[in-house]
Amino acid sequence: MNVAVAAGIALGLNIDHVATLRQARRGKYPDPLHAALLAEQSGADSITLHLREDRRHIQDRDVLTLREALQTRMNLEMAVTDEMISFARRVLPHDCCLVPESRQEITTEGGLDVAGQMQRVAAASTALGAAGIRVSLFIDPDAVQVEAAQRAGAPVVELHTGTFANAGGAARAREFERLRAAARLAASLGLTVNAGHGLNYHNVEPIAAMPEIVELNIGHAIIARAIFDGLPKAVRDMKDLMRAARR
Repeated sequence: MNVAVAAGIALGLNIDHVATLRQARRGKYPDPLHAALLAEQSGADSITLHLREDRRHIQDRDVLTLREALQTRMNLEMAVTDEMISFARRVLPHDCCLVPESRQEITTEGGLDVAGQMQRVAAASTALGAAGIRVSLFIDPDAVQVEAAQRAGAPVVELHTGTFANAGGAARAREFERLRAAARLAASLGLTVNAGHGLNYHNVEPIAAMPEIVELNIGHAIIARAIFDGLPKAVRDMKDLMRAARR
């Protein structure tokens, strides 16, 4: 059994927005490494960071430094490109989450079209897996994409919760059911199920309550809360909400 499942549910903290603040002045602080280590001490189970092709926030040196220093797991989000696959095979993070990427987007806008890019995604999954890296595919909660992810050979899917997070009323209820159905299907196919994007202190509990979900990856909400409450409290409060949802 996955250790995170035995413990309830794991929290992966995305530290991209710490780097966003640093890069606003192209300075040396705030340091994502400091944030990551403090988050680990406060209960984060893994650290997620997205090395974008345009290097708008996380830099190569951040990935290298964090890989050496982290006490938990590094989850490196990246586009499905030869450059990124080569970089990951040199750095050897514990996990790589393959995501779609657009230069124009502010943040990731949707899931990876695995079904439409099967050959490319499968090749990336094989190359990363051969290097000992666990591969996750960031996908929309859609049966076609879940089944494609399983065929592509990735052991993990991360369900995109952004549409759910941004919806209201009946639309949110529909998106919740989509997520629940996708989580159940993925688990039935033998996939480890993670989820993330747009989750915050007000909407996380129904997603955390899904028994198939092993880990939630959350960044913006926690870093934003940390401005007022401090990072240790922001991390602990989110974990408390997630654990309460599993009781």
